[in-house]
Amino acid sequence: MKVEGGAPQPPRIAALLGLTPLFDGLRRDELDRLAEHSSLHDVGRGSVIYRAGELCQGLHLLVSGQVKLCLASASGHEKVVEIVDPGQTFGTAVVFTGAPYVASAHALRDSSLLLIPRRSVLDELDRGAEFCQRMLGVLSRRVQRFIGDIEAYTLHTGRTRVVDYLLGCDDARCGVPRPHGARSLQLAHSKGTVASRLNLTQEHFSRILHQLSEAGLIRVDKRTIHIPDVQRLRAAAD
Repeated sequence: MKVEGGAPQPPRIAALLGLTPLFDGLRRDELDRLAEHSSLHDVGRGSVIYRAGELCQGLHLLVSGQVKLCLASASGHEKVVEIVDPGQTFGTAVVFTGAPYVASAHALRDSSLLLIPRRSVLDELDRGAEFCQRMLGVLSRRVQRFIGDIEAYTLHTGRTRVVDYLLGCDDARCGVPRPHGARSLQLAHSKGTVASRLNLTQEHFSRILHQLSEAGLIRVDKRTIHIPDVQRLRAAAD
């Protein structure tokens, strides 16, 4: 399914592009060129933005909301490979190759996103080295993150992955850390999504949370996780 219904709004789109890390260093004329053929789309929670196997439409930039990139087996089992937050792009790699998407994109929340046509991105890459370097930086960070994921899946236990996730939650979304004391955090996603992201079943994830709770290392209140002592929890991952 392709995202449809968006309309070109060049001035607004150029302004939105200029607020994001990938594009904030571009000149106004460069932003205007990218915005000229781009479109802004609103999608509801649960909407499919694109499916694995569909041809790349262009570069997607999330303006608001949240999107998951996932793989699905023939039996319906889903593996979340990435969570996209506002200001981040997705579908980036296939913009260069024109190959079909390898993962599907679903809206986890009501979301707004920009679709920048593949041809517009490639034309801008041809025009300037700075934009090329920024795009390569995005791809490099993504590769590094995936390598870190593979390391965690293959070398770390499920318990260690859960503890590392709880301690590494982004401060802006999950709470204010106190390195040597207590903290409380709000899970930014459902337990099923977090479990899939950590390469665990939801049952295994819940069991680990229960074990940590029984040991007095955390206290679970729905999506809120209270950590009485960060250092003790960190030691539990070793």
